[in-house]
Amino acid sequence: MYAHLLPLLEKLAGHRVLCVGDVMLDRFVYGSVDRISPEAPIPVLHTQRETMTLGGAGNVVRNLAALDGKVDMVGVVGTDQPGQDLAQLLSALPHAQAHLLTDATRPTTLKTRYVANGQQLLRADYEVSAPLSAAMEQQVLQRVRESIDSCDIVILSDYAKGVLTDTVVAEIIKLGRDKNRRVLIDPKGRDFSRYRGASMLTPNRRELAEATGLPIRTVEDAEKAARSLIAAHDLQGILAKLGGDGVCLVMRDEPAQHSHTTAREVYDVSGAGDTVVATMALALAGGLSPADSAALANIAGSIVVGKVGTSTITRGELALELVHDQARQSEEKIATLAQTADTVARWRKQGLKVGFTNGCFDLLHPGHLSLIRQSRAACDRLIIGLNSDASVKRLKGESRPVQNENARAAVLASLADVDGVVIFTEDTPIEALKAIRPDVLVKGADYTVEQVVGADLVQGWGGKVLLAQLVEGQSTTATIAKLRT
Repeated sequence: MYAHLLPLLEKLAGHRVLCVGDVMLDRFVYGSVDRISPEAPIPVLHTQRETMTLGGAGNVVRNLAALDGKVDMVGVVGTDQPGQDLAQLLSALPHAQAHLLTDATRPTTLKTRYVANGQQLLRADYEVSAPLSAAMEQQVLQRVRESIDSCDIVILSDYAKGVLTDTVVAEIIKLGRDKNRRVLIDPKGRDFSRYRGASMLTPNRRELAEATGLPIRTVEDAEKAARSLIAAHDLQGILAKLGGDGVCLVMRDEPAQHSHTTAREVYDVSGAGDTVVATMALALAGGLSPADSAALANIAGSIVVGKVGTSTITRGELALELVHDQARQSEEKIATLAQTADTVARWRKQGLKVGFTNGCFDLLHPGHLSLIRQSRAACDRLIIGLNSDASVKRLKGESRPVQNENARAAVLASLADVDGVVIFTEDTPIEALKAIRPDVLVKGADYTVEQVVGADLVQGWGGKVLLAQLVEGQSTTATIAKLRT
């Protein structure tokens, strides 16, 4: 399903992103636990090592840099050692320019996590969440005005620590509109009216529920909630992060797009949302469609939760995952008729046009490939109805098929133009057509419309029948005859 994304990865590199928000320092204390304290029923951590990394908006910057983006970062730190450590970490990132303002009235946000055997035992936060002073707000906005012209897209990373005040948010959204720059916001809090006019918000399931007062149990619930926010706050779109259910992209006046997540073991969800918004921003800046950008961001997020701590993702890792996804998708494309009908129902909810063609597809040749290409060009998703071995024998004789149904299905499923393969045992695909109800039915031009099995059914529910051009001299039967001679 995502094979087409692989050659698009190069478009993520080199774009400049302006990232504004609550930057913080993440400190990890690693050790082992082998006893309980005699002072209280708590584990005793034997400390072995410590690490520090960028957190909050800083983790967004890390992800942008890891994906070969360029970044201008605007944030606020205290006049303390964590602030100095944070500035040093930012300066070490390639293609990242940090505009850090210091505020003596507040500490640098520091989150310390204590970890043993891959599990967090405790997190200790040192922070102040009060809004910035009016003078500090103006300093932040001045840095934004100096940077926005050279950037392709803007991210506001809101962790509710006081940097993104109502004044700062409103002014940056207005600047984005005036400068024709998309403004993506990773939001916090219950009141999303403060983000009015933004290009896109990226709330998680809990944030979406709190902002709308609606329960978010299903993808359909998420879409309903997202549309209510888009209408209420003049947004262009919502990318709802739904954890194990993937992401749901809802753009104004367009069908929702749901990207499923790949099943994997989850080690740590810390910072996964930062990875998603960073990937989404670079993909949009690179000219990818919102749907492709969301799919890529979902894949990036699903990879990073398999890592411990606030981690990043590289374009190389994304490429490897897409290659593996191609192999998985080939296997998943081959399904029962009931499974295929369920899949088609989901596609229709997304506003996608479904096509269907059928045949024996024994010894795949250029004629078959031409039929498949023409079929796929007429629809958004293509299902192949494949005659079973028994069906082929009845139609072609006892010596056929040359390849068994599993082999033929595997070859078809490996093609990028094919989105699903369903094997039918009858002589005709009439039952498959009734279950799938395609919008387009395709057969070769050696048939007339009246001769195409199921043409009357498809036309009856408003679909159309397409007769594909043939490739001269291509025939499995002729190839077999030639081999025998």
